Parts: sequence; structure tokens; C-alpha cells
Amino acid sequence: MPRQPGCERWLLIAACAHVFVLLPPPRTRAFAVSVVLEDAEDKTELPVLQKSEKSGTVSKRSRELKEIVFVIQSQSNSFHSKRAEDLKRDILKQAADLGKELPIVLLIHQMDRHEGAWTILPLMRDFSVAYGRNSSWIFFCEEDTRIQVVKLLETLGRFDASKEWFLGKALYDEESTIIHHYAFAENPTVFKFPDFAAGWALSIPLVNKLAIKLKSEPLKSDFTIDLKHEIALYIWQKGDGPHLTPVPEFCTDDVNSYKVDQCATTFSNFLPLCKEPVKKEDVFVAVKTCRKFHGDRIPVVKQTWEREAALIEYYSDYADISIPTIDLGVPNTERGHCGKTFAILERFLNHSSPRTPWLVIVDDDTLISIFRLRKLLSCYDPNEPVFLGERYGYGLGTGGYSYITGGGGMVFSRTAVQKLLASKCRCYSMDAPDDMVLGMCFSGLGIPITHSPLFHQARPMDYPKDYLSHQIPVSFHKHWNIDPVKVYFTWLAPNAEEREYRIL
Repeated sequence: MPRQPGCERWLLIAACAHVFVLLPPPRTRAFAVSVVLEDAEDKTELPVLQKSEKSGTVSKRSRELKEIVFVIQSQSNSFHSKRAEDLKRDILKQAADLGKELPIVLLIHQMDRHEGAWTILPLMRDFSVAYGRNSSWIFFCEEDTRIQVVKLLETLGRFDASKEWFLGKALYDEESTIIHHYAFAENPTVFKFPDFAAGWALSIPLVNKLAIKLKSEPLKSDFTIDLKHEIALYIWQKGDGPHLTPVPEFCTDDVNSYKVDQCATTFSNFLPLCKEPVKKEDVFVAVKTCRKFHGDRIPVVKQTWEREAALIEYYSDYADISIPTIDLGVPNTERGHCGKTFAILERFLNHSSPRTPWLVIVDDDTLISIFRLRKLLSCYDPNEPVFLGERYGYGLGTGGYSYITGGGGMVFSRTAVQKLLASKCRCYSMDAPDDMVLGMCFSGLGIPITHSPLFHQARPMDYPKDYLSHQIPVSFHKHWNIDPVKVYFTWLAPNAEEREYRIL
């Protein structure tokens, strides 16, 4: 759980009730038929492949592209859905150019009305029913993963698909970390989990096994913090299941890397820039603080990223003209800060310029690159209800909600704030966890949150080096046992190219 400034957070027990209803992706190809899974209250329909007329069975090794089901971990926001559709078209074009029967390519955000589909495991039973007889692999990838289809076929062909395989590019913790609940504290390097950016694969026998387990032991209502680590833990089953098998052909190198010829996958490791960066005056920055941190945390903000913001206000429980801070009339609380956050939202809507399309709310110990954020926001439409940041989940296995964790920064379009405040959804108490209440509210409004892995709830040292190596981060959080000024200038300060761009 994220902790707001100076406060120990507590777990929110309430969860929204949802019913999972999977939507079938549109399929028109003659070789696809449908399987319907009916289970008490849900009905799931997914396209499936018919058996080969020649062999009648699926071979043990993947020699045919149609034996691979591609699943793109997509999002419904217009920017992200377009990137996922582009990747889908590229996969199908490569297949057509090879003269291969076209594979099934699924987009996660089209498969389920409930945002819990992004956690993958709730879909295993449906994958098993639809593809458990006539496919060999489920291959997962992100929207920015680039796939060399021929090389992927060769790579998967090395593995006996009649056995249980969990394949990917291996990440590991160099030291135990809070985001993984300090797992494997004695030697965290022993446990490997996949880098989603490189793609990862499950053999159908493993999918079937997971489906059976999930039927008898439903997922617990718990927090989803780092999905890739949590999926690996679930598959491993404390030693009863397979470890991740590292696959060197699953890469996160850029497409221009000298290693690309050896890679089945590569990754577009650049900061998205769709148009000119949004103007400084288009981003309003709200910093949450309290009196006891005016002397140590606020000076860090002023030494580092404050100069990047044209519009910035500090909200506290005490008006200090030397900073200056604004007292919103909301007393500081020792747990969540829901009352303060909703007061900030009201102030943004009613007192800032109506021409300011974006609001960013950060903690006083958040380290952020406003310039990179401005570049990133060039890809989003502020006329859409956008709620952007690092995504966590609560109770998604049994019907819960996703939320943007507050420490890494929460980004709102003005349209999203308008829709939220026009609703009756508010804090159930002043000290409720603000980020989770916001997640519940937007879920109830049918507004999906938008995830970006460039926002970080923790410090750089809490993430694998290889994971950060293909990122251009936007934020980190916490000052624990680090020099925050050094962290900012190492990871987030504008580099020479960015400084030149700002001058231009």
C-alpha cells in the first residue's frame, strides 16, 4: 500500500461488486469457431481453432503459427488501444506474408468489461476451454513489444509443448523489496519473474493446470501490486509448479540494437511523443504535504523538479508563507488523505483556469520529471476522462477495482475531474485512502484507469536494474535511505537532449 505524507496507511476492505462478462473479439475467418463456457452467472465466448484436418491432433512442437494464441496486454484508452491494434495488424501481416494460416490475436481490453482482465489469471479458465485442445501456446506481450514471427516460431519450437512451460526474459530482485512484500529475503535473486515487455509464454498444459486450480481454489481478494512477480509466484506454487525458464530470444533491446538478429522480440524503449509536449501552463501540479515535513521534504522539491512546473501549489494543514503553502481547511490525518485530495480536486475545478486541461497530484516525497510528463501527455486527449499513473488492483480476482497508486503521482484530465465531482462518489471518511477511493469512484462511473509503467510507487533500488534499463522514467517515490536529490539528478533530471529541446 502507498503511504501518504507522514501517515501509516490502512487497508480498505470495501470492494465494488462486479460480474465478469467476457466479450468475444470479432472473428470472421473461416477456420475459427466459437466455444461457449457457461458457469453459473457468466457466459464466455472466445474464438478457437479447429483441429488440423491432416493430423487431427496438435503436434508436440509448435511448427504452425496457428498453434500460438497471441494476447496483447492492451488498454481501452484511445492512445493505447490504437497501439495494440497496430501490433495486431503487424502480427497478422507477418503471418500472411509467410503464407501461414492466420493466428488468433486477442486484445485484453476487448475481452472483459471489468478491468480485472489485466491481471490475466482470472482468464485462464476461458483460455483453457477455448484453446486447450487445439493450440500449443498462449503468448503474452505488451503493446510496445515488437515480434519477429519467424524467430518466435523457431524459439517456441525448441520446447516440447506437451509439457508445462513458463517462458520469458528473467528478472530478479537484487535485494528484498517492499513492492514484493520482502519475499525471498535471504536471497531474493533466486526467484525469477518475467519482464512483460519482452513477451512471455505459457504452454497449454500449464494453462489447463492453472484453470483446474482456479476452479477449485478461486483467487483471493487481495492487492495486485506487481503483476509479473505475482503471476510467477502463483505459477510456482511454493515449488509445486514450474519456475520461469529464461529465454534469451525474448529481448527488451531496441529494434536498432546489434542484438536484434538473435531476438524473437524487441521493445520500443523510448518515451512516447505524439505531438509537441503539452505547454507548461497546461499542467497544474498539486503537492500534498503537512507541517512536520515543511522543513525536510519541501526543500527537496525546490532543489529538484519545482522549476519545471509553471503552475504549482503546496497544500498543507498550515499556511506557511515562506514556501508558500495553502491551508485547505482540512485537518491532517495520520492515515489516508481522502478529504485533502477531494478538496484539491474541487479547488482545481473551481479556482484554476478552465483552460488548464491537466492536474497532477503528488506527495511531498514524490520525485517527478514534469518535462517528461508533458511529453507523455501529448499522446492523450484531455477531452477524454483520463486518470493516469501506476496501476494497482484490489480484489480483482473476485470483482474489485483498479486504482492509481498515489505515491508515483496521479494525473487527471479536467474532463475526468468534472465527471468525478459531478457524481455522488465521495470519501466515506476524511482519512480513507484517497487513491483507493478514487479507484472505486472511477470504476463505478465506468471510467477505466490508464496504466503507465513509467510512474513508480517506490525508489529505483526497489526495481530490477534490467527492468529500469529499458525505461525513461517519469517518477519515483520515497526518501527512505537514499539521497533524493541525487536520485532525481541520476534518473529524472532533463538530459542534454531534453534541455536542448526545451530551449528550442
